[in-house]
Amino acid sequence: MENQVYHIPVLLETAVEQLDIRPEGTYVDLTFGGGGHSRRILQELGDEGRLYSFDQDRDTLANCPDDARFHYVASNFRFLRGALRWRGVTEVDGILADLGVSSHHFDELGRGFSFRGEAPLDMRMNQRGRLTAADVVNDYSAEELTRIFRDWGELDTPWKIASCLERARAAGRITTTAGLVEAVRPCTPKKEEAKFLTKLFQALRIEVNGEMEALKMALEQSLKVLKPGGRLVVIAYHSLEDRLVKNFLRSGNFRGEVVKDFYGRVETPFEVVTRKAIVPSAEELERNPRSRSAKMRVAVKR
Repeated sequence: MENQVYHIPVLLETAVEQLDIRPEGTYVDLTFGGGGHSRRILQELGDEGRLYSFDQDRDTLANCPDDARFHYVASNFRFLRGALRWRGVTEVDGILADLGVSSHHFDELGRGFSFRGEAPLDMRMNQRGRLTAADVVNDYSAEELTRIFRDWGELDTPWKIASCLERARAAGRITTTAGLVEAVRPCTPKKEEAKFLTKLFQALRIEVNGEMEALKMALEQSLKVLKPGGRLVVIAYHSLEDRLVKNFLRSGNFRGEVVKDFYGRVETPFEVVTRKAIVPSAEELERNPRSRSAKMRVAVKR
């Protein structure tokens, strides 16, 4: 599998620059994917440096570099701390997370992540996982579907979409992406069809893969494994992820509630490096249009 075809890494040079890599340091890439960020990190490491790259999708095994300093971790990043400890690593110098879906997942129509074309309604990042998008669409109650479309898709009329699916699945199980698109057609706005379907598919994908809970777990564990002075670099692609990351880096909690000590000084585990999120340049947007929604935030552990 050609690495460049699998996925074009977003904000590549900026991410490596923000990690402030020490040649002898130990680093983590939480989202290995096509290996673009990992390969670039390895270029900055010396012989004593180490890189641990996580991915739950077995398709990514084909992208692993042949490098003694590189360690592939076949796991969801929600198990960050445990997976590192099992490998004898208790603290690291930097962590990078490039969240979202790789180009490979969208382009490989058979995985069911795209609403373009027809494929099994799957959406599992981990192909060994039990829950599929078809299970959610066909087996969840109207109330559960409403919650998903409201919370994970931020759609305007989630209850209408849930009712639409209830009517459609009464006639038979919805098993393909094209079948889902057809099922929600009565409540799809004609002028914003692509935007609507993007949000709908995002909501189902997040539910199937437990993405928000996994992100929370990884962020909390990053505090435990980062050394003082260690850097956390996160690239998010939608407001749900970015809000969580922003709040956590600012306050150490997901509500964004800043705690102050007796003297009024803010108590936070991080020093935020990026007061404003870093976004792709015009040149990168032209080269890789899929990077348009990317927002990078960086913090140093105190």
